[in-house]
Amino acid sequence: MASILGIGNALVDIMTSLKSDSLLNELNLPKGSMQIVDEVTINNAMVKTKDLKQTLASGGSAANTINGLANLGAETAFIGKVGNDDLGKFFFEDMVKAGINPTLLKGKAQTGRALALVSPDSERTFAVNLGAAIEMVPNDISIDQFEGNAYFHIEGYLVQNHALIEKALMLAKQAGLTVSLDLASYNVVEANIDFLKRMVNEYVDIVFANEEEAKAFTGMEPEDALIEIASMAKIAVVKLGAKGSMIKSGDYTCTVGVVKANSIDTTGAGDLYASGFLYGLSKGLTFEQSGQIGAVLSGKVIETIGPKMLDSTWDYLKKQVERIENGETVVG
Repeated sequence: MASILGIGNALVDIMTSLKSDSLLNELNLPKGSMQIVDEVTINNAMVKTKDLKQTLASGGSAANTINGLANLGAETAFIGKVGNDDLGKFFFEDMVKAGINPTLLKGKAQTGRALALVSPDSERTFAVNLGAAIEMVPNDISIDQFEGNAYFHIEGYLVQNHALIEKALMLAKQAGLTVSLDLASYNVVEANIDFLKRMVNEYVDIVFANEEEAKAFTGMEPEDALIEIASMAKIAVVKLGAKGSMIKSGDYTCTVGVVKANSIDTTGAGDLYASGFLYGLSKGLTFEQSGQIGAVLSGKVIETIGPKMLDSTWDYLKKQVERIENGETVVG
């Protein structure tokens, strides 16, 4: 099976269950957004949430997608930058345990943290201090890191460094990789719209976007946004939450439903959808089958706190994937 390389902000997710949304207002964090914050702000948020239920997991959007692919049995690699600290060590060990080949550069700052605030309705809001992740620079990457892979997945959250993103995309295309981009967050798209459109037009083969991101990227509602994005990239995927997803490539368009799920935390849903979709493509499956695998994975991850799932859950998911590979329809 084709190998898949990811690059992104290496962050340790601190999953935090909120009792109400009042703390979001207190911290000046718009619900559902991803806000880059300084060290003082993240430390203040950590103090205000220290008595709430919290769990740790290696994270960052692309890292979550690569982790999902590894759990499905794909050959994977990841490039990121961490601090020389306990959280950096935790991130490395967590990736190796999952079967990922990590290239983790060492930065001067502490390892990045993503404080994920999960509302009672399962919507998540991120306060992110990038720490060492923001220290990754174009000179940290080279063509040899890309060669030998078939797919390259990059997260939109890296747009704090336009030069890094463009060099990574350029190297991926020079090495002959199929490139996928997750637009990441509507506010990220809004702040970098011209740059992201140029990157998609020049380098990107597959674009993943949810409804809000698609609207921020095109100014259009989902159906029209899908058409617009597909005119810029070979494959456009617009995720519609509980309404499923839409996939378009050239003249081909399909819709994929969802699996019934008891949603308690949407963290990682989009990342794991990308895992499933890329896994399907790497196995030579149809767009619809690939979308079904994405739907199955995203439907399960929202039933747990955080982007990571138990081994027993992955055993179940792999059986569902096998059914899809055999031509069964497992998504409603």
